[in-house]
Amino acid sequence: MDQLIDQAMRPVADLLATVIFASVPLFGADVPLIVFWLVIGGLFFTVYLRFINMRGFMEAIRIVSGRYRDPKDPGEISQFRALTTALSGTVGVGNIAGVAVAISMGGPGATLWLIVAGVLGMSTKFAECTLSVVYRRTNADGSFSGGPMYYLERGLAERRWPRLGKALGVFYAAAMVVGCLGIGNMYQSNQAAAMVVDLAGVAWLTENVWLIGLGLALLVALVIIGGIKSIAQVTVRLVPSMALLYVISALVIIAINAEKLPAACMAIYTGAFSPEGVTGGMLGALIIGFRRAVFSNEAGLGSAAIAHSAARTAVPLTEGFVASLGPFIDTVVICTMTALVIITTVYEPSLASGDVQGIELTTRAFASTLSWSPVPLGIAALLFAFSTMIAWAYYGLKAFTYLAGEGRATDLGFKAFYCVFVVIGAAVNLGALVDLSDALIFMVAIPNLIGLYILAPVLRKQLMEYTPVKQRALAGSNAAK
Repeated sequence: MDQLIDQAMRPVADLLATVIFASVPLFGADVPLIVFWLVIGGLFFTVYLRFINMRGFMEAIRIVSGRYRDPKDPGEISQFRALTTALSGTVGVGNIAGVAVAISMGGPGATLWLIVAGVLGMSTKFAECTLSVVYRRTNADGSFSGGPMYYLERGLAERRWPRLGKALGVFYAAAMVVGCLGIGNMYQSNQAAAMVVDLAGVAWLTENVWLIGLGLALLVALVIIGGIKSIAQVTVRLVPSMALLYVISALVIIAINAEKLPAACMAIYTGAFSPEGVTGGMLGALIIGFRRAVFSNEAGLGSAAIAHSAARTAVPLTEGFVASLGPFIDTVVICTMTALVIITTVYEPSLASGDVQGIELTTRAFASTLSWSPVPLGIAALLFAFSTMIAWAYYGLKAFTYLAGEGRATDLGFKAFYCVFVVIGAAVNLGALVDLSDALIFMVAIPNLIGLYILAPVLRKQLMEYTPVKQRALAGSNAAK
């Protein structure tokens, strides 16, 4: 069955992957077009919005801490819960495995460019999540639906391009429905099942891995059946816990190897600007670092905007501030911790041509200092995979209901369908199916960023009218009512 699925899907997957992940030569290095597209978007919105990623950081902290919170504001969940839901979809195996791949291929210098890309991604995330709240829809049952498909349709209609907006919205939603089944579902289920088998050390589980998938599907169903409020109740506890577990474990490793930290920081700096290196020096490290960052925090894909559109706020711009913290936490903090663990422990230049990459390299880095550390690392990775599955269930659902219409039957039907794919993902060799979904997920960055560019003046106008003083006055006025 695995071979039949792979043979049927492989030609389509290869064609899409060739188009989406195609590279162009630039200064002697191959630059993936999709990475170039996403990074240029981050750079544009950073400059266009006057470095909102930096000057808005403290305002984001004030908002997410509940400074302006008003329970009467429209929305379904608090802004903090919207952030944890979005983070549950981005903080995943890529933070553990992806960074290791970046360092293996691009050397320590890739870390600096990974951080730079994360900072630029904060601006893109600010833009797409603000617009998601501006153009979100209130449903008959009082719930909210938002995301790129809605601001593409409604926003472009305001700009007198209704047909283009509707076409881009439908394309985005359709690609997200198919894509969520792979990258956010089956791939995560497959990786989680492999981690359970490894942690349990029970031989018969290898032959009956579908049982792990069934258990994961039941857990996912229990969470997603209650919608965004239920998902947020889980992520508000799960995301901080799993992030703290991983970061504390990483900090312990770094503290034990503290004498190597100055040399690691110097290696990151010199490697980022070195004229020669393991993959072409500065440009090679830059490309690899940027690629891992945009793949990790998903800035520009619009997926997190779907979760943020349910936030309780009367001022859309505040949710943009909150959302900008996502790439900072995901990439600047967690990915940097992974990089420092690897560089201060097991990294050698020979890794660039070695066979040890991905999560295996990260596991080896943790185990080199504390022999028991792969256990909490495995637990964290398992939690990362589970949290990603429940977040992407919501993303897929909102994309599906955009196409098929809101309704209880539609809602339950998609959730049941999604859970079936959790079991399938754990039990089969994914092959072309995940390659296809991976390509589709990154393909949505094309219509999403087109819409963001067209709607950039809307953002600029709202930002020019916004001040923290005005926001505090508005919050006080709402509270008085």
